[in-house]
Amino acid sequence: MHYVMIGNSYASIGAVEAIRQVDRESPITVISDEPYPCYARPLITFWLGGAVKTEHMFYRPSDFYEKNKITALTGKEAVAIDFKNKSVSLAGGEQVAYDKLLIATGGKPFVPPIKGLTPEVKNVHNFTKWDDAKALAKLSKEGKKAVVIGGGLIGLKASEGLNDIGVDTTIVELGPRVLAIALDEYSGKIASKRLNDNGIKTITGTTAQEILVNQNNEVAGVVLNDGSELECGILVVAIGVRPNIGLVKDSAIKLERGIVTDETMQTSVPDVYAAGDVVQSVNILTGKQEVIAIVPTAYEQGRIAGFNMAGRPSRYKGEIGMNSVEIYGLPIMSMGQTNAVDEKQKEEIFQENDIYRKYVFEDNRLVGALLMGNVDYGGVLTHLIRSRRSISPMMMDWLLKGDTLALSAFIIAESSQAAKR
Repeated sequence: MHYVMIGNSYASIGAVEAIRQVDRESPITVISDEPYPCYARPLITFWLGGAVKTEHMFYRPSDFYEKNKITALTGKEAVAIDFKNKSVSLAGGEQVAYDKLLIATGGKPFVPPIKGLTPEVKNVHNFTKWDDAKALAKLSKEGKKAVVIGGGLIGLKASEGLNDIGVDTTIVELGPRVLAIALDEYSGKIASKRLNDNGIKTITGTTAQEILVNQNNEVAGVVLNDGSELECGILVVAIGVRPNIGLVKDSAIKLERGIVTDETMQTSVPDVYAAGDVVQSVNILTGKQEVIAIVPTAYEQGRIAGFNMAGRPSRYKGEIGMNSVEIYGLPIMSMGQTNAVDEKQKEEIFQENDIYRKYVFEDNRLVGALLMGNVDYGGVLTHLIRSRRSISPMMMDWLLKGDTLALSAFIIAESSQAAKR
């Protein structure tokens, strides 16, 4: 048996660790277009800002590949898959045969059509890979101003990293606030104020309509929808990320928004599995197929895929959307639905200065939460959402008071009693 994985991040690591619980000997080959061992992508912000050193960037110890008998083909791009003959073609012509294949190609930054923005324009970057951070670190030494298009999670983290190394940085966000999907009006204002107080300017309700370049074909500025101009020598496009399905487009693999898999994470092609940001999976709150691009989901999907690739039946049950971020000491956590979507749902809110708690309920069930300033015991809320359990009046009282410690103790005691029955 030869296991092959295209991609070298959380999903692949989850698959490797699951396979090795079942099969200690069969060879594993990991293919990655990046030249590095698996690293923690969320840390690229802190690496750029100087808070994390290179030796602390890696997701697993340096001997991980050797101990798990992995052949790591790093810095090599997979360009085609021959499903009939079970082989992967690499750039340069090399062929890698497989018995079981995992596609874990992750997400690809979305770059919208903007006048003047072509692939040839210099000093324009995304912010999803370590090489993006390295390129921005080099440019920062030239004293250039930066504009970040997009005020979502990636845009905020790129801005924070640039700001921390002294780059004059402005976020431009089309939505009414930063983190528009996760936050509401009140929490969005707090987040913007925290960014502004720490030197990052935010402009919302508009976006770039044109990119200006100088005689050297370097980005020189951005023209916004209202006609105003922002000078910049660094441009980060952080509009969003989409499943990186280019390798399997127009193939036998079934696609919708991402790769479609069954509960075992197997695709429509036998012996071919997929996991991570490239797939769509069930949102257990809505029952709909969605792309849930978060680290725990990628690892868990990879783990489930790995068990099934190695012959141990396992099922993926779905997930809820979650995000956790800290903006200059202000922690923010969101899970599930953070805004009521219809009259069946109601919101309960507590706010005091920078402490903000918002719960979304439906039929006495918690379906979403937004925490700002104090995110302790957020895992308890995630448990309540996933379990879809009814919230008793006593539990509701603890929630509204923010006494998640009492709520956590109650749930643990309840679970312990149930286990003894």
